[in-house]
Amino acid sequence: MKEIKNCFCLIICLLCLHAYAQPIPFTEEVYNQWVEMRIGDGENPVYWSAHGEIYSYPEGELIAKMTGVDMGVKIQVIPDSVLQTSRKIFIYTDAKTGKILTEYQDAPVKHIQYPYQLIAYVRDKDAMRTWVTQGSGDNIRVIGPGTKITARQLGESMFFAAPLFLNIETPNGKYQAFENYDFFYNPSGVTTEDKYQISWMRYGDAPSFLGKKKAITHMISHRVDSFDDLDPELIAYIQGSAPMWQKPPVSLEEIKSLQQEK
Repeated sequence: MKEIKNCFCLIICLLCLHAYAQPIPFTEEVYNQWVEMRIGDGENPVYWSAHGEIYSYPEGELIAKMTGVDMGVKIQVIPDSVLQTSRKIFIYTDAKTGKILTEYQDAPVKHIQYPYQLIAYVRDKDAMRTWVTQGSGDNIRVIGPGTKITARQLGESMFFAAPLFLNIETPNGKYQAFENYDFFYNPSGVTTEDKYQISWMRYGDAPSFLGKKKAITHMISHRVDSFDDLDPELIAYIQGSAPMWQKPPVSLEEIKSLQQEK
C-alpha cells in the first residue's frame, strides 16, 4: 500500500510539473503583467541595470565583461497595444580589472549604443506580437513581427521567454545571431529589484574589436527605480561621455527626430 501511495504522489508531482512547464495563453491579465514588468505604468521611465560576460566559442575563455542599462517609457495606444520608447547602452570592460575598455590589443573598442528603439507589444487573441524599429536615415529597419514569446506561471510568479533568430541584411553585411531573453516577474517582491529580472544570452559574432570569432554573451539585469540607482561607474561614464543615455526618449516626436539623423 505504501508503494502505491508513493507512486500516486510521484504521478501527481509529475503532472504538476508538466502543467507548469506548458506555455499559458496571453490573456488580458497575462499581457498586462508583461507590460507592467517590462515598461512600468507609463508615468515614470524604467531602468534595467545589466552586468554580463563574453566568452569565446567554443573555447569558453572569458574575454571581456559588460555593464550597461536598458531604459524605456510606456506609451498606451489601445488596451491591447502599447509602445515602448527605449534607449540602451552597454559598455565593455576588462575581464580581469573591470575597467572600461577604450582599446583591446591595439584595436579601438566601440561600445553598444542605441539612441532609440521603438518597440510595439500587441496582444492578438491568446498570443503576443512584437515589432522593433531602429536605425536612422536610409538604415531604418523593422524587426518583426516576433511571435515566439511565451508565458508560464511559476507559482505566483510569471516567466516570459523571448527567443530571437536574427538574420538581417545591414550596410556592413549580413547580421546573424541567436538571442534569448528570460524575464522574471515576482509580484510579491519587496523592492523593484526583487520583482523584476532578466537573463539574456546571445550566440553570434564576437564584438569587432575581439577579432573574427564566435562568442557567447550572457547578461543578468534587474530593474531599478531611477538613473541614480545604476552603478556609480556607469553613471559617471554616461554623464561624461554619453549624456543622451541618462533618460529614454520621452515621445514619438523625439524618435522621429533621431530617425532623421545621418
